[in-house]
Amino acid sequence: MVNSLEAAQLMAEAADEKKAFDILILDLRGLTYFADYFVICSGSNTPQLGAIADQITQVLAKQGVHTSHIEGQAGSTWILMDFGDVVVHIFDEQARIYYSLEKLWHDAARVPRRTGSRSLKGATS
Repeated sequence: MVNSLEAAQLMAEAADEKKAFDILILDLRGLTYFADYFVICSGSNTPQLGAIADQITQVLAKQGVHTSHIEGQAGSTWILMDFGDVVVHIFDEQARIYYSLEKLWHDAARVPRRTGSRSLKGATS
């Protein structure tokens, strides 16, 4: 079994495998009780958002980590995946700008990724 930080890193890597961009891990420990980390990323279109979500699900299932809840799959501009200690937010570009979770959670530390981060569309900080 992986810990929450390892799970967040695996989720970010899985998103990167499906060409997600502007991938960010936020450390929420000490800021909230409902999650240790947010993984936030963007995709270019709704099929890509679904592919990113599917890849994350598959990669984490191999580690024995399963989602407890998913919201916004078919045709959505925002997919939320709740893995308990880690919550994944997969946005299209416009939804990510609109909801601006990075600004909402500005007190959260950004966790360095184990691998390079894809930034095809520019930073959303």
